[in-house]
Parts: sequence; structure tokens; C-alpha cells
Amino acid sequence: MHIVYNFLVHIGAFAVWVLQFFSPKMKVFVRGRKDVFGSLKKEILPKDKTIWMHCASLGEYEQGLPVLKEIRKEFSDHKIVLSFFSPSGYEVKKNTAEADVICYLPLDTTKNARKFVALTHPKMALFVKYEFWPNFLFALKKQDIPVLLISGLFRKNQLFFQPYGSWMRKSLAVFDHFFVQDKRSKELLKSISIKKVTISGDTRFDRVYQQIEQDNTLEFIQDFKQNNICIVAGSTWPEDEDLLVEFINQTSEEIKYIIAPHNIKPHLIQKLKESITKKCVLFSEKERKNLGDYSVFIIDTIGLLTKIYSYADIAYVGGAMGTTGLHNILEPATFGLPIVIGKKINKFPEADALKNRAGLFSISNYKDLEKILNTLIFDTTFREKTGKISSEYVSNNTGATQIILKYLKKYH
Repeated sequence: MHIVYNFLVHIGAFAVWVLQFFSPKMKVFVRGRKDVFGSLKKEILPKDKTIWMHCASLGEYEQGLPVLKEIRKEFSDHKIVLSFFSPSGYEVKKNTAEADVICYLPLDTTKNARKFVALTHPKMALFVKYEFWPNFLFALKKQDIPVLLISGLFRKNQLFFQPYGSWMRKSLAVFDHFFVQDKRSKELLKSISIKKVTISGDTRFDRVYQQIEQDNTLEFIQDFKQNNICIVAGSTWPEDEDLLVEFINQTSEEIKYIIAPHNIKPHLIQKLKESITKKCVLFSEKERKNLGDYSVFIIDTIGLLTKIYSYADIAYVGGAMGTTGLHNILEPATFGLPIVIGKKINKFPEADALKNRAGLFSISNYKDLEKILNTLIFDTTFREKTGKISSEYVSNNTGATQIILKYLKKYH
């Protein structure tokens, strides 16, 4: 099976190489990996002590960040190596000060894995949530390097738990310990005889809870909002925006709307702006304008959404109306906001949990959206009550980072 896997990886590598000539994203994916080993040779000396954390993309980075920050304090004499699989993670965080060496993860060939592990020679390796690359895991095991999974989340339909998944189960056996988000994950691992498991919870709760203590001031948002109720729609996709725009175009001028689309390509932003009949302004054109005169503010940049949520009264989080996947609901929840999302929440336990607590509302169509938004807008008591449920849900689920850190100290 290992031979088949390696063959498929090489086929995949060739396919990606061809696709780079047709897809800008694939071009970034390929070019970003061209000189990984050269960079590692320059940035990591044989005498350096290192710790390696791998994240699939930006979401996993945010999930691993609380642990990363604590590792920086506890293992201050180590270099932190941070790798990403996806360009959407690396390109945004390639200059972060939270790590000493930031790179793409090479494709999972036996040669790449051995070379990467030899050059980074980590004292321990941490994988965030998922990303189980067999050749990298086997290369780590061969060097007796401890491997940990943090904020792990497993589902019954994954390959590990199928009758034909025995080879992939071997890659899980490499891990020295699993820190998982819930009881279901622990039970699934137990079903395949993996017992080195701790239910720590999700480190994202620690990450978003820390946001309250930071300076979230954005004066231009205050200038825009003034004393009006403000609905913030974050990480939206076209299927979300179709419903939101219909609602915006039919409601009172006294309500303020901020839309932060997931995709900020200019032609998509322009299309969104043109679909809105109310007075609308883009972040990129806000200078020398009286923002208070506008009803809709489109954020055509990245990196501001978390702070913007601190000004919201109601949050709509995108991704669950289509097939792209729900974006982070914990960021608005930590600010005590009632949250509205789309219909597809099956793979998001935090959304399901918050829905069951009545702090989150899942909608399937425009009528659902109109009903819940009008209720939240005009019923102040209801809005405040559901927002409190959201904030309490976050605060009651913090602590995963300290559980993980306590275990990591054994490697000091």
C-alpha cells in the first residue's frame, strides 16, 4: 500500500505542476515550494534546537496560535519552525513574528520527508487538527521525534475507521499523544486501539477569548456605525450575499451593514457593490469620505474582521449556505453576538452546540433570514439574551492550551 500511496503522490505532484500554467493559485502552490530546502539550510544550523508546528492553512494556524505563543515562552531557547500546506495560510502569515522559520510543507514523498526532518531536526513536532502525511510521520518516527496532535477532530467516515484503512491507521500509530476536541473523537480512536488520548477541547476558544483583552479600536468603523444597530456579515460567499443583499435592499436606512467577503477580487467586490441599492462605500475608497452617510460598508481587504466584530450587534457568518464550509463562528461569539449562519453545519460541532443553546440560528432561505434578522433587530431583550449565550459558550470552553502545555513541559 505504501508503494501505491507514493505512486499517487508523484502523480499528484505532476498534475499540480501542469495545473500551475492554468491556475494562479496552483502557480503559487508550486513556486512557494521551489526553494524550501535551500531556505531551511540557511535558517537552521545543525546546532539549533527546534520545535516544528504544521498547519494546513490559516484556520489551523489560528487554532494552533495559543499553543505556539506558550511554546515561545516555555522553550525560549528553541527556534520555532512553522509550515503550511496551503497558500492561503502561508501567504498571509509568512512574516509572522510568532515563528523563526516559516515555510511551505513539501509534498509528501519519502525523499522530501526525510530531507525536511533532517534539516529541521525538531525536538518535537505538532500537527494542528488534522493533516496526516504518512511519509512525514514515518520519517519523524524513524528519528524518535515525539509527534503530537492538538485540537484533533475525528469523524466516523474518515479512512482510519474503515475496514480498508489499515495502512493509514499505521500513520496514526506514530503519534505519541492526541489532544482532541471531544469525546466522540476519543471513542473513535479507542475503537482502533489508540489510547494515548486526552480530551483537551478546542484551542480556538483560547485564541478568540484573548481577543477581548486586546485593543479592538477601529475609528473608521465607529465613524460609520455611530449609534445605529450594526449587522456584520463576515467571510461571505456569493450564496450568502444573495440573501443578505435582498434583505439590505428592503430594510430601514437606520440599520448599518458591514460585509467582509471571503474573496476580495476587485470584479467580485464591484459586482457586490452594484447589487446594493443603498448608499455603499468600500474600505479601499473610504478616505476623505463622511462614513456616517453610508448604510453599507464593504471591507475589500483582509485582517480586520475580528476587530470589526467588536462593533457588531448581530453577526452573520458565511460559508454554510454553499459547499465551501462554515467560517469561524467563535470570533463573533466571544464578543457576545447572536449569530446567523447558513444551513450546512453538520461538520462543525461548535455551531451545532451553540445552535442547541439558542445562541446561533441556522437559516435555509431568504424567509428564514428575514424572520430571524427582524427579530434580532427589533427585540432588544432577545438580542442581548442570545448574545450572552454566545459569550458564555466561549468562556466556558477555554483552557485547552494549558492542558496541552502541561504535557509539553515533559520535553523540556
